[in-house]
Amino acid sequence: MELIFAAALCSVAVSILLKLAKQHGFSPIHLIAWNYATASILCFLWFKPDLQHVSLSNTPWLLIIALGVLLPSVFLLLAKSLQTAGILKTEIAQRLSVVLSLAAAYFLFQEQFNTLKIFGVVFGIAAVLCILWSNRDDASSSNKGMLYLAAVWLGYACVDVLLKYTTSLGVQFSVALNLMFVCAFICSMSYLFIQHHHFGAVKNIGAGLILGLLNFANIALYVKAHMLLKDTPAIVFAGMNILVVVFGVLAGLIFFKEKLKTASSIGLLLGVISMLCLAYAMSA
Repeated sequence: MELIFAAALCSVAVSILLKLAKQHGFSPIHLIAWNYATASILCFLWFKPDLQHVSLSNTPWLLIIALGVLLPSVFLLLAKSLQTAGILKTEIAQRLSVVLSLAAAYFLFQEQFNTLKIFGVVFGIAAVLCILWSNRDDASSSNKGMLYLAAVWLGYACVDVLLKYTTSLGVQFSVALNLMFVCAFICSMSYLFIQHHHFGAVKNIGAGLILGLLNFANIALYVKAHMLLKDTPAIVFAGMNILVVVFGVLAGLIFFKEKLKTASSIGLLLGVISMLCLAYAMSA
């Protein structure tokens, strides 16, 4: 359980760092770009992917490149959502992207659904709609906040579906993840050079490398927890998602003085119910 707790803390720490970045003169796009340098190196050292035997002809490069472009794009949308909608709502929307992934699994991968899983998806979608609805009365940033929240929800679901599809083609998870990070780093650096003609100030590079450490630690600890608790994946799934939402809500309320509106509270409750339903469905 300590691994799940630590993974959840790292996940929320990533969001806190991104939210604070712009307020303290850092460039989120530079941080996101350099985060993939750390993530690529640590992924290679931690998971030890067999990159030497990657086949140029059999590897789904279009999918890998698509993920390499999508990852930093969604990360940037996450940063925008944190600024406009707040960490509280963004964390819930990000975690509930799993319901779209499951819906895609049903339609694209013919995954079997039981009653609990159906309830989990329905409650999850209702939770996100409540979170989006709670943003309607915010001043000038309301439309942008709703747009970024929806984009985070959709974006993370797309990443999950594409990664699942890539591994279903025979590419090992560790290889696919490492190739994604390397591709994301190359794409991000290319964008920075074209748009800004430089790769960032020293402070942005340093903060980006720290962001990459936290980002990768979140993934590595979560995967490690699944390996150690392979007979009870529902505990890992529910524990991780619910802890991230709880920590995100606490961070929003305590550190950033965000308000938990009625619609947000209902969305939070529905989100927790959704995750519990999905967790029980996994163990059924």
